[in-house]
Amino acid sequence: MSGSAIRLNWDLDSIFPGGSSSEQFQDFKNKIAADIDQATEEAAKLPRRLDASTRDSWLRLFQLIQDTEMRLHEASSFAYCLVAQDIEDEKARILVEEVTSLEARLEQLKTNFEELAVATDDETWAGFMEEPAISGMAFYWNERRRNARLKMQPELERLAAELAVSGYHAWNRLYTKIASDLRVEWSEDGKKEISISQLANKMASPQRHIRQLAFEKFERAWQSIEDLVAIELNALAGFWLSLYRARRWEEPTFEAFLMGRVRPETISAMWDAVASARDAIARYVKAKKRLLGIDDFRWYDQLAPIQSSEKRYSYAEAAEFIVKHLSTFSEEMGEFARMAIDKQWIEAEDRPGKVPGGFCTSFPVTKQTRIFMTYSGNYTEMMTLAHELGHAFHSWVLRDRAYYARKYPMTLAETASTFNELLVTDAALAAASSRDEKISLLDRKLQEHLQMFCNIRCRYLFETRFYEERKQGPVPLNRLNQLMVEAQKEAYGDILAEDGYHPLFWASKLHFSETSVPFYNFPYTFGHLFASAIYRLARSAEAGFFSRYRSLLADTGSMNCEDLASKHLRIDISTSKFWHEAVSNAIEDVEEFLSLAG
Repeated sequence: MSGSAIRLNWDLDSIFPGGSSSEQFQDFKNKIAADIDQATEEAAKLPRRLDASTRDSWLRLFQLIQDTEMRLHEASSFAYCLVAQDIEDEKARILVEEVTSLEARLEQLKTNFEELAVATDDETWAGFMEEPAISGMAFYWNERRRNARLKMQPELERLAAELAVSGYHAWNRLYTKIASDLRVEWSEDGKKEISISQLANKMASPQRHIRQLAFEKFERAWQSIEDLVAIELNALAGFWLSLYRARRWEEPTFEAFLMGRVRPETISAMWDAVASARDAIARYVKAKKRLLGIDDFRWYDQLAPIQSSEKRYSYAEAAEFIVKHLSTFSEEMGEFARMAIDKQWIEAEDRPGKVPGGFCTSFPVTKQTRIFMTYSGNYTEMMTLAHELGHAFHSWVLRDRAYYARKYPMTLAETASTFNELLVTDAALAAASSRDEKISLLDRKLQEHLQMFCNIRCRYLFETRFYEERKQGPVPLNRLNQLMVEAQKEAYGDILAEDGYHPLFWASKLHFSETSVPFYNFPYTFGHLFASAIYRLARSAEAGFFSRYRSLLADTGSMNCEDLASKHLRIDISTSKFWHEAVSNAIEDVEEFLSLAG
């Protein structure tokens, strides 16, 4: 893998040539629509009773639905990648709308099957799920059958899915558009306009006046559209709450835990343990303030590097470093990362016009993935690359499973990505040649704990309280700011200065406006601590631990969180003991940091 051969742009043409004007993609999408029509017609004629005479018809339809959804996933990933690389691509935005509409139609069809599944007696259903042709999707359909009993009547669920396309999900698309259109003037390298995601990267600058200026511009940019985002956020929550009320779900987190395949008591135990870590994190921040030469710690200081001239990594250097050190744990992981980089599965160019943030999306038909990020050369972005390559490897491990057995929950989605980060971070620490470099790397590691234990917790606190108030009606703009500051004060304690909060975090964090997953926050902390526990086992276990790790990843689409941990790690993650140990292990680095900081 030579540096000169590495490109910062991904290759989408190998999937569908021609971008948003691809005729091949249009044909692919049209075939999906035709198959949904066919499946809908066949479902209407399908005998409602499952027995020996109807079994073949049921089997054929179940297989058709799974295959259609797999191809629809491929189409959705492609359309979203087009929008992500160029928010001004109007054709791509229309493709996203069209794919979303197809997803709603397929969801309605699956709701019909939920009705049939619920009407079928348990013994007959269990025998049907053991059929070799569909046994790989048994966990998925058993889960849907169980959850269907908790929902509205099927015709109402179908209507809700249809209305969500032009209502609920449209709000998310609108948010993505207005956020991506935000531009600010930046004169660091000559006056120019930069995107909001490029501006956010400036808050990792070693120079505090740049971080402060970036934050002030960031706040003003979001203030310019805060009323729009407040309308959008209230609309999203209103839709969700109306749906939950009709389903008789009292807790707004009920669906999030169902989708996360995790028990509420597990998450409650996790947050209790996380809260206990705040004093240790505060000690780390106090030492960091001394190293930075500042008296107060503000929102924009969270990603501040300790060294004024932080070590820079070209994209080629970062790629080589990651491949090298993933290979020390697993040759397969290293070879996969090398392949993803060489085959241009990654979009990393630092340019305006891209959507904010980063992601990894899978293409289940071609058995590939694509990674999206904005790389400008600092250590944090090298970790982002390692993180997203972890997601990609997770999909790679699952590529030959039945499609429905590849659909793992958000709680387990961060396992491989966080594992990669920990592995590469420790490799960087081991390679550090000076005290300054080592303390800088430890700082980066502890920054992650600060994010997971304080930043993510404040998101969870805000969202749960916002939903409670939203039950009484739309929450005013000023109250949204108050709720956010209150959540930050509880999560951070006295870590942040009294005037150092980010009231508009509810607007600037796109996860609050994500419509595919409710409460898009706690899975990050769960994944961080779960992966940390696995990584600790990997470091102390025998040489063959990788096979256990790989088997665990392969089962993430076929088990709930508690059963997965019990089977592959022989641990009970629903207990307070597990989470307190996981938190204690995570913050061990604080002591070493304090020692190096003097």
